[in-house]
Amino acid sequence: MSLARPDTLVYEDAPPLWEQAAAIGVIVMLTGALIGPVFAPLQQETPILRLIWLPVYAVTIGLCCWRAEQMVRAWPALVILGLLCLHAYASKYWSIDPGVTTRRVVAMAFSSLFAIYLGAVFRGSQLPRVLMWSGLLMGLGSLVMVFAFPRIGVHQFDNAGLWRGLWYEKNQMGVVMVAGAVAAAACLAADEKRRGVPALALAVTTLLVLATQSKTSLLCLLIGVGLIAVLWAMRKGGPALSVVAIWFGVVLIAAIGYVFITEPAVVLKALGKDPSLTGRTDIWVSLMREVNLRPWTGFGYQAFWGRDSIPAAFVRQETGWPVPSAHNGWIDLLIQLGWPGAFSVGFAVMLAFVTTLFRIPVAGAREGYFGIAYFGVFLLLSLSESILLTNANLPWALLLAIMTRGLLSDRVPVRVTLAPRRVAAYPTRSRIAPQYPHGRTRRPVFRV
Repeated sequence: MSLARPDTLVYEDAPPLWEQAAAIGVIVMLTGALIGPVFAPLQQETPILRLIWLPVYAVTIGLCCWRAEQMVRAWPALVILGLLCLHAYASKYWSIDPGVTTRRVVAMAFSSLFAIYLGAVFRGSQLPRVLMWSGLLMGLGSLVMVFAFPRIGVHQFDNAGLWRGLWYEKNQMGVVMVAGAVAAAACLAADEKRRGVPALALAVTTLLVLATQSKTSLLCLLIGVGLIAVLWAMRKGGPALSVVAIWFGVVLIAAIGYVFITEPAVVLKALGKDPSLTGRTDIWVSLMREVNLRPWTGFGYQAFWGRDSIPAAFVRQETGWPVPSAHNGWIDLLIQLGWPGAFSVGFAVMLAFVTTLFRIPVAGAREGYFGIAYFGVFLLLSLSESILLTNANLPWALLLAIMTRGLLSDRVPVRVTLAPRRVAAYPTRSRIAPQYPHGRTRRPVFRV
């Protein structure tokens, strides 16, 4: 008779439900859902908002302590975060508003620490799955606000009639829903057996992105979900389809790049934008003049856009409207921390991209290619929104989580075929145990 070993592979267990619920709660807080419009309808900084964040910081510390072993393994990401926080904190010594800088650095440190926790603990498809559930819950909550409480869920004056859900404005909802849609698409690509909830989440988040009528959010949605679809099709179609997809992608990117460089106005009009990007180019020109005044230090972390800021008053007077931010992550970073800050954050972003790229052959299919798809979304957002090195900001937190996943080695189960000895015949009550060569056991072997 011949002996056969069971073909069973063991993956890391998902965190318990209470831990997933706690993580979802912090993710919702990072988006600013409902809390801001209710307690600070004028988008001002109020004492009650600071008090609301204290329990969130406590939960973050508790989760990190609960997963102390995984956090220690993520020490490279913690070192990078520590250097970024030290630079931002040091800027209080030349900041035009030291108090704001100090408070915002503390908030940024806690939200970034939670991001590293996400990347260290939620492995494989667990990260896109928890983000999918977060996006679905916030999407359903936004639908409730739109139809049951339209004064909160729908724009009343500027952008009247457009949906904004649980947030101050439609662009905020668009960014959050794009992240949820990309996560849902990744879950569909990673797990083909359970399609119901991911399909529902993708439908709800896509509907809300369309309801914002934000061209940037729509383009991010197409890039993120499209990348996942292409990579999934390449994996299913084999080498021939992969070669065709890569060739088509290179030609398409080259064609779009050529048109954008030679005729940028045509591309912008096709996207529904005016060539000045709704006045953003005027903001960028004005801000670069301010950057040239302090190229190596900036005006302090998160201090430039205060209501009493004299440099910001110059920009608002020059552009003719109350500019709330640079509408460009890199220029906003230059105005805060100068060129050293931009280069340090650029290094972190490049590290996240390289490590994610090298993880595709190892864990890409297992996580539904979420990392590389979201990175494409993040790059586009960084050119139109101030999302770099920010506090209480989901896009920056997800980038840090993806960087952490890339810096940690994935345990990948490897199937091992053993050749057990053939025993001619055993007596019915024989106590002779089957022997494996070289003393091997039936445990799956992991490559780290």
